[in-house]
Amino acid sequence: MNIHINQRPPVASKVLDTYWKFAAARQDIFFARLAGKAQLTTDPILLKHKFTNAYRAADRVSQYLIKEVIYTGDQRPEELLFRIILFKLFNKIETWQLFEQEFGQVTWRDFSLERYAQVLDEAIRAGGPIYSGAYLMTSGTSAYGHTRKHENHLELIEHMMRSRLAEQVQHAVSLEAVYQLLLSYPTIGKFLAYQYAIDINYSTLTDFSEMDFVMPGPGARDGIRKCFSELGGYTEADIIRYVTDRQEQEFERLDIEFKTLWGRPLQLIDCQNLFCETDKYARVAHPEISGISGRTKIKQVYCRIDHDINYFFPPKWGLNERLNSLL
Repeated sequence: MNIHINQRPPVASKVLDTYWKFAAARQDIFFARLAGKAQLTTDPILLKHKFTNAYRAADRVSQYLIKEVIYTGDQRPEELLFRIILFKLFNKIETWQLFEQEFGQVTWRDFSLERYAQVLDEAIRAGGPIYSGAYLMTSGTSAYGHTRKHENHLELIEHMMRSRLAEQVQHAVSLEAVYQLLLSYPTIGKFLAYQYAIDINYSTLTDFSEMDFVMPGPGARDGIRKCFSELGGYTEADIIRYVTDRQEQEFERLDIEFKTLWGRPLQLIDCQNLFCETDKYARVAHPEISGISGRTKIKQVYCRIDHDINYFFPPKWGLNERLNSLL
């Protein structure tokens, strides 16, 4: 993805300033929580509604994935990939914990589609959701033929593992190549393929820069349309790179002191997510400016979680030592 200087530049709206202010305010909340402060923010919208962190890897579910799923357990490529994909198919901590409760160690070596499906059947009968509401996955019925969504997704992961996806991922030459591999499987569209590629890249299976490739999701596209009245000659992916590359100048322009993640600037994946979150924030802050979807309300209400997160980032990023020295 190259942005050429002769491209017609995008035209920003007033929501772009809100984008940067939101990023800084949400990151301030992250550090305020880390410091154990009682008052996390005075922003009424942030106090009332739930928003993800400025950095994707700092979110609760990503933190659980990194610490408890990726870097806990067998580190052989097949087992690593199996755990990552299984967790992300449901993207719900409680579902992963249910698997651990039933099977002990969650491994590809001992995987049985029938046994896993039975556990999920029982969970559904008990009235508990097994999927997170964060990502909407297609049912997969047309590809695998099961009437129940989770059975199709379990067959999907079996399909991935038997087609030696772990080996292919290890030999991938770029983050985009990992994305293309994932995109080739049924039920996985462009947005999910990108998200899964980022999750895989947290592990030792790959070691690509998060600045290599980006794929905007539906929420990000909404946010981009609110932040820019015209895209000029830029694609939506170009826009994400454009703002990511300009982050320091933008914070300086607005006289904002942005606290990075211990020296790690916002990456493409983070700025992609921030467009999604800005779309939601702008529904209240700038109701007169509409995006693509036309949504006007923020569904999720903020509810403070009592237990702290012991933050742990992919060791290859070199952040854990800096984090520990500050605690």
